[in-house]
Amino acid sequence: GALLALNKPPRLPVLGRPGELSLDALLPALRRRLGLAAELHVVKAPAREYSGLVLLSSCYHTTKKLQQFFTNARCRGQYPATYRAITVGVPAEVEGEISTGLCWQQQGDRAMVRGCRWAGGTGDAPGSAEGCALQVVPVPAPGRRSLARKDVKSTLTRYRVLSATGGCALLQLQPRTAFPEQLQVHLTLLLCPALGDHEHSARVGRVLGVPFLLSLEAAPTRTQVLDEELLSRLGLSPRQLHHLPLHIHLQELVLP
Repeated sequence: GALLALNKPPRLPVLGRPGELSLDALLPALRRRLGLAAELHVVKAPAREYSGLVLLSSCYHTTKKLQQFFTNARCRGQYPATYRAITVGVPAEVEGEISTGLCWQQQGDRAMVRGCRWAGGTGDAPGSAEGCALQVVPVPAPGRRSLARKDVKSTLTRYRVLSATGGCALLQLQPRTAFPEQLQVHLTLLLCPALGDHEHSARVGRVLGVPFLLSLEAAPTRTQVLDEELLSRLGLSPRQLHHLPLHIHLQELVLP
């Protein structure tokens, strides 16, 4: 019918800046290649750094209906999107939930930032803020006022370990809420950052092999650090690590 599903590679944004390669910029060529009469719209897509399922529609009303369905499903406590992630570290519990407040914060400043626009809002974990030096930070116990003002959003992700080997794990992730970088931050709070997370993984330190959470001030953003054994298994040198993509993949979407 009106729907088309694709598999997006990591680091391809949904909406790019002028002249930048993006999913939206590729839609006219895709339409011509498939011989479609109607214009294609993005119904659902993972964030820039994620890979996985992209849902497109050639019908405007179908697009709006499905986008509203995804929003309503989360409000009803359902989990319409399922992700897979490879993590550095294995969660202590086989399954569980990660819940915390999240907000945007200026880098190097404790003050929260309001009114900053972010791009890529078609995914469960949209892209980063545009034109602002911001980072997403957890707020463990957000106050009612900050939640009411929407300075902080209460977020929840359900996880399950599917397999584990060599100090790494394959996780199933089901976000109940949608916030930029939610899955990366939640995995960091689980002390098992996603493989290829060069944004938040620095917050997980280790002493005698035991992971612990570092403060934001003590963990500036840097390329993820992996031990020699894992680097060898990946066939990478330390200099190549910054090329390692984020291993979070939108695996499945539930449709009405």
